[in-house]
Amino acid sequence: MAKFLLLMNYGATATCDTPMPEWDPTDVAAHIAFQRRFGGELAARGELVDAQGLAQAAKVVVATGDGAPVVADGPFPEGGELIAGYWVVDVGSEARALEIAALASAAPGPGGVPLGQPIQVRAVLDAPEPQDV
Repeated sequence: MAKFLLLMNYGATATCDTPMPEWDPTDVAAHIAFQRRFGGELAARGELVDAQGLAQAAKVVVATGDGAPVVADGPFPEGGELIAGYWVVDVGSEARALEIAALASAAPGPGGVPLGQPIQVRAVLDAPEPQDV
């Protein structure tokens, strides 16, 4: 089994440039229901490690170790560069991770139209085991 991180960003998609807070409440509810059902299906298959939606507000912390860290609320280059949510899946192949990403990409948007949300798929690297000293 291999772990993959599937990342979704805020921003316009192939079929929708309306931010979710401006969607009809029925469309928001349908989208959230899809996400919950999708997560439940992955969990039932034993593939879901974790999944979370993230707030759009973010802070960036930079520290060099020689003083107080710098904490910024932005500005960020583009709102679309902020991560909107993620899934960590543990699957048998990259092909399965890509299949899951395609399902996530087609989540319903306004009017039930699939969003076509870009989903970034990245392999999670295994850290080497610490050496006994």
